[in-house]
Amino acid sequence: MARRLPGHDAVRGEAVEVRIAGSSVRAYGDESIAAAALASGTRVLSRSLKYHRPRTFFCFEGHCSGCLVRLGGVPNLRACQAPCSAGAEVEGQNAFPSAEIDLLGAVDFLFSRGMDHHTLMTSSSMLNKLANKVVRQLSGLGKLPDVAATELPDVQRFDIDVCVIGGGPAGLAAATATAGARLSTVLVDDQLRPGGSLRADPRLGRSVAETRWGHAAQSGVTVLSRSTAIGFFPEDDGGVLAVAAPERLYRIYAKQWIWATGGYVVNLPFPDNDRPGVIAARAVGRLLVDHGILAGDKICIVESPACSDDVAALANALSVAGADVTRIPLAEMMGTRGRGWTTAIDTKRGKLDCDLVAVAACPAPASEGPRQQGCTVTLDEAAGGFRVVVDEHGRTSAPNAWACGDVTGYRGPAGAGEDGARVAAHVIAAAGRG
Repeated sequence: MARRLPGHDAVRGEAVEVRIAGSSVRAYGDESIAAAALASGTRVLSRSLKYHRPRTFFCFEGHCSGCLVRLGGVPNLRACQAPCSAGAEVEGQNAFPSAEIDLLGAVDFLFSRGMDHHTLMTSSSMLNKLANKVVRQLSGLGKLPDVAATELPDVQRFDIDVCVIGGGPAGLAAATATAGARLSTVLVDDQLRPGGSLRADPRLGRSVAETRWGHAAQSGVTVLSRSTAIGFFPEDDGGVLAVAAPERLYRIYAKQWIWATGGYVVNLPFPDNDRPGVIAARAVGRLLVDHGILAGDKICIVESPACSDDVAALANALSVAGADVTRIPLAEMMGTRGRGWTTAIDTKRGKLDCDLVAVAACPAPASEGPRQQGCTVTLDEAAGGFRVVVDEHGRTSAPNAWACGDVTGYRGPAGAGEDGARVAAHVIAAAGRG
């Protein structure tokens, strides 16, 4: 079971009380709702749309739909990207009477071999009309907000020399370098705090992330945290990046663009890999390194061959923290067991009891933004997916666009930081400041 480790209170922020699924939970101001929920023993946050299978945390980076909750009357907010605040009210979604105990979960049992909803009850027009009414009541995720928005968000415009998209190790290094060369620089990052995979790697850790974030700010970088790049429009005045933050929107115009969007954690293919208790290995590392939360006492790490070094570092850190860790090659994994939460796995060697399954796979490059700008991408299995194609200087096929770090193929936190600094040097030279 997940538990907080002693000695981390100083970095968690001020203690606050939040309500999760009707229960009062002790949390901290510098952690997410998802981290607080897991540490308090909350295991299921919502249910899947069709079969009402239990859903909960997976990536802890805002890139999956496992932790969508209703927060303060607003539906479909990602719990891992919502900071804890005193009095916050968090509710599960798509379940009756609760996410933990959902009567509609019977659908998964009754249609264990699958359900073709297109032909359900179509033999009779009367039954079909009845089925449509029922389905309309059951479908959809969340309910409309209690109070309608009355004002449009403010829109702020930036006209700058360099825009860096992504606040991980590559983005922080690139932004710090360009700002240090007296180029006006904006860094866009969708996480609660910049640092990216630095905050999940026990070989580097939270202190390194905080230090590099501090260096970026001291260099003059304008950091937009909790701000998501929602679209690049190349036909608009030479290219504009639209960015959405909780309180406002941004229109960013830049002379040079650096894509440092990193990679998405991905799941691995094995039976019942969507069961709660199956969490990305990088998320397990993030909980340990950034939040001081040990996600389980008996952890099985299911790994693909491409990330053995990362897994070894994580397994060692988890063991030092007090967990019993077993590494399982993907080829030996046969599936998970448990009702609600994972309690065991089946392997070719037999059954193994556990209270957490950490999935370690090569991250998939987050290349959607560069593609919108016109950057060429290529499918590269070794790189984890569609990586951005760059030359030896990090320049892409689109004018004034560069890419660095894991979006060009997985390098790991240390390698991504080095690549960000290297590419930034060429950007500075191209801007005439080298």
